[in-house]
Amino acid sequence: MIEREKIWEIVDSYDDVKIGVIGSHSALDVCDGAVEEGFKTLVVCQRGREKTYCHYFRAKRVGGAVERGVVDECMVLDKFSDIISSEKQEKLRREGVVFIPNRSFTSYVSIDKIEDEFYVPMFGSRNMLRIEEREEKHNYYWLLERAGLPYPRKIEDPKDIDGLVIVKLHHAVKKLERGFFTAASYKEYEEKANKLLRQGVITKEDLQNARIEEYVIGPVFNLDFFYSPLERDMSGIELLGIDWRFETSLDGHVRLPAGQQLTLPEKQAIPEYTVCGHNSATLRESLLEKAFILAEKFVKASQEYYPPGIIGPFCLQTCVDKDLNFYIYDVAPRIGGGTNIHMALGHPYGNTLWRKNTSTGRRMAMEIRRAVEEGRLKEIVT
Repeated sequence: MIEREKIWEIVDSYDDVKIGVIGSHSALDVCDGAVEEGFKTLVVCQRGREKTYCHYFRAKRVGGAVERGVVDECMVLDKFSDIISSEKQEKLRREGVVFIPNRSFTSYVSIDKIEDEFYVPMFGSRNMLRIEEREEKHNYYWLLERAGLPYPRKIEDPKDIDGLVIVKLHHAVKKLERGFFTAASYKEYEEKANKLLRQGVITKEDLQNARIEEYVIGPVFNLDFFYSPLERDMSGIELLGIDWRFETSLDGHVRLPAGQQLTLPEKQAIPEYTVCGHNSATLRESLLEKAFILAEKFVKASQEYYPPGIIGPFCLQTCVDKDLNFYIYDVAPRIGGGTNIHMALGHPYGNTLWRKNTSTGRRMAMEIRRAVEEGRLKEIVT
């Protein structure tokens, strides 16, 4: 892991700060928020996927003010992973970039290299990015257990399935997507697994390493939190907003009558869980305190096991059961994937707290602006 002192030395050399991000996932929210708070933006794009940022959302400035778009500069690479080259890193440092990690960054660039070779100041918790990988021993489940936080019960052996479960594993072809499936018995597990193996959706190796956990029947709420290490007088924990996902082909399945679902051929019968969009949600107010308790425990545990702990945005992906109990089924120790739904409009709770349109992207830029103005940038970068 790169020592923070090395990153602090780089920060000391900055005259102005520019916000940088990988061009995917939540980059538009990051850039929109940065522009709102007066920062210039740099987006690292992969050739063949750059037009969204370099053409359609390119910024037009007049006298320094943005009249249109949010992307000031594009760095177009043959592959996202090329960002780790010394030449590209030098350019980022020369531009005064504070880099915002998103899931695409950790998906396309080796986490080993992010931890040990990416000498660019990063807003957030570099040492926590690895916990998203379920294959890691010290993954987010490990942290949730130590924090005393609720998560779905794990089934060690598929023969022990005694109710509805979800089987979590990678998609064999779409490497960054999911090959998830559900089952309510060992027989159903075997039948579905064999079908997906025949279709090439999953592999035997991934199936052997899959996590099987109890399926919590209830709505999904992705809780978009923010933790400010700069805050002294007010709460450092903020609930900015909540989102939920559109997933293919699952959402197509649930729009069909049950009778029609039963007649689908084998290749269409088992839905896929590829995220393709998001929507916004709120919680009934009597549940908000329960949500904050989850965040408090998570922040405290992160500070104990991954000092300095979580910095900035994090997302606790939850289900709520029939008794209004939360279960955390996934954790994003960085900006969540669904925050674009709130850009420009802001999050419902973030707006209420900050009295202006406050998306996750803008909240990060507000924190960076405050750190720059107070001479405390070192406190929020790793």
